Amino acid sequence: MKNLIVITLLLLTSSPLIAQQNEFIDDSIERLENSRKYLLLVADMMPEEKYDYKATEESLSFSENLMHIGFALDWHSQSLIGNREARVYQTDTIFKPANKTKEEMMARIDQTFTEAIALLQDVVPAELNIELDYFGSTRSKRQIYMLLADHITHHRAQMLVSMRLNGLVPPRYVLYQ
Repeated sequence: MKNLIVITLLLLTSSPLIAQQNEFIDDSIERLENSRKYLLLVADMMPEEKYDYKATEESLSFSENLMHIGFALDWHSQSLIGNREARVYQTDTIFKPANKTKEEMMARIDQTFTEAIALLQDVVPAELNIELDYFGSTRSKRQIYMLLADHITHHRAQMLVSMRLNGLVPPRYVLYQ
């Protein structure tokens, strides 16, 4: 009877945490879906002949920013969250723009978002508390999802600047992405 009481108390006290974690997963999926739509709209609006444009010599080109977003999305989701062996950025060809058309790059990005969202849908809420090494810092899987969202925004913003510098008006910002 004592064990039953302890188990009941544990379930009652931990259920709000589980609900919050499920809400975090749902919110993260919604954010990734919105981010995908906006990023693909940005990528589509830039003419293919401008994909090699760099705001400065040191900057990534428009296409390099786009594919870097895909690489980071793949790495954060599949390697850190999904435990797949990480791709090596320097030798990877899947996320390099060389010899790829605009349509091929956009399809790769779309597929990478699909894979990341599918992985997140299968995450057990308690897994969000697992801590990992993240460039020498300890971060939970929950924090890694938030870092990923920031990273996407950072590189997408560079793409928007490239559009402006080429006389294009970027699509209107969409909230919650």
